[in-house]
Amino acid sequence: MFDEVSPRYDLINDVLTVGNDRLWRVATTKAIAPRKGMRVLDLAAGTGTSSAAIAAHGAHVVAADFSEGMLAEGRRRHAGNDLIEFQWADATQLPFADDEFDAATISYGLRNVNDPKAALREMRRVVKPGGRVVIAEFSTPPAAVVRGPYAFYGRHVLPRIAGAINRDAAAAYRYLNESIEAWPDQGELAAWMREAGFERVAYRNLTFGIVALHRGFVPREAPKRPAAAKPAAAKKPAAAKPAAAKKPAAAKPAAAKVAAAAKPDPAAKPDAAAKPAAAKPAAAKSAAAKPTAAKKPAAAKPAAAKPAAAKKPAAAKPAAAPKPAAPKPAAPQPQASTEAAGETAPRPGDTP
Repeated sequence: MFDEVSPRYDLINDVLTVGNDRLWRVATTKAIAPRKGMRVLDLAAGTGTSSAAIAAHGAHVVAADFSEGMLAEGRRRHAGNDLIEFQWADATQLPFADDEFDAATISYGLRNVNDPKAALREMRRVVKPGGRVVIAEFSTPPAAVVRGPYAFYGRHVLPRIAGAINRDAAAAYRYLNESIEAWPDQGELAAWMREAGFERVAYRNLTFGIVALHRGFVPREAPKRPAAAKPAAAKKPAAAKPAAAKKPAAAKPAAAKVAAAAKPDPAAKPDAAAKPAAAKPAAAKSAAAKPTAAKKPAAAKPAAAKPAAAKKPAAAKPAAAPKPAAPKPAAPQPQASTEAAGETAPRPGDTP
């Protein structure tokens, strides 16, 4: 279809847009911001009119299109321009390497791609990080006062004018109007660009929104990935060091507890020695009372903190001192009883 209209394609566009297509081309070129040394991909380049405007700023342009008729006409017109290279390409499967271009653009051709979202993803792939993608496309005028007459013009006037200039162009421009009416509005196309991975997406309306100019940037991903990986590696050893320090710290209190448990054992031995020393029930009662006093500090140990265990052995030492003092008065008591027994024994002898 496009091969048939290629010889008079630019003339038909000038007439149908009343020369506005030239103004739209200037705005698109400014949005691309081409300069010497840049490599720019111009998709749906057609006869290369938009490519020539970009190359005029010193950039090298690859004019790609899926219509061989359009490419042949472009090569004929721009045969002497070394900055324009014409190449056949499918927008959904671009024959270019990743990050090959500094910028990419497509003018009034994204509607004609069978999978526009795939074309957006491909443009993102072939453009370098930080590069831009500019899309000029027919859109939906926001104002109803413009939208109504514009729809009437596209349905009834545009195909007839195109057919008058080129008989084979009537069907092509009838399809053009149908594709414009089915095309999403400005906001939805911007959402598609964000979904494809572009950042800082924005658009502006040209000629009351009959055409919309969208622009997005390929994010700079390469510098961010190494920066995120380094802190992650540093955190792992930092977490391992405190874990190793905690284990020996936990072992020391355990040793202290064993030592604390060992100290009461010698204190218990004097209690066992005290019990056989006291033969009389009176001494046994005092010995029975003392262990109860020793059990109370033992019950206080679990309730108190670990440092309190060091104070308890100091309290146990004075308790052990009164224990030997108690058996000493008990020893004279048996002597008194023996003396009394000696005194009672001679009395029967004295009476005779």
